[in-house]
Amino acid sequence: MANEGVNHGRRRFLTATTAVVGGAGALVAAVPFIKTWLPSAKAKSAGAPVQQDISKVEVGQMVITEWRGQPVWIIRRTPEQIGALASLNASLRDPESKNEEQQPKYAQNLHRSIKQEWLVMIGVCTHLGCSPKFHGEIKPEPFDAQWKGGFFCPCHKSRFDMAGRVFAGVPAPTNLKVPDYHFVDDKTLVIGVKPEGAA
Repeated sequence: MANEGVNHGRRRFLTATTAVVGGAGALVAAVPFIKTWLPSAKAKSAGAPVQQDISKVEVGQMVITEWRGQPVWIIRRTPEQIGALASLNASLRDPESKNEEQQPKYAQNLHRSIKQEWLVMIGVCTHLGCSPKFHGEIKPEPFDAQWKGGFFCPCHKSRFDMAGRVFAGVPAPTNLKVPDYHFVDDKTLVIGVKPEGAA
């Protein structure tokens, strides 16, 4: 017979090896193509939306992401931090956030957010662009004996509450800015896109 000398085991091995190497090559070739679907660094800095997983953010914790080349703080506020907001109104420069450039209309409320628990803000001081430090605990601090949690800018000592509202008598002229954002679901936040139907 013509194929008596054929080693079928070796043929199967070579066929399987060729398929594996070919599959790996196709995968390597596909990776750069798939990456082209993702926003480039240039597109992100120009304002492409940024998606953030918030499923593991603990109560009282802050995570930082980047959008348009700026840090964006995502904070899961405690009930105590939320409860203290109204008590600070008399100490703030703009407690009702009347300056519409500081936040979208859907976040123009006491807690400056869509959901009371979640605060989303650009982490840049409105004075000279420093990055304030997060001091979330409600306890006396060297810069404020009656501190109810919030942000302190070490550059020029501006203070902001847990909604990013600026205290009166500090160098920062306005509240910290809230960007457009929305919740895709309970685990995912998108920065740079308004909620559906929002003005």
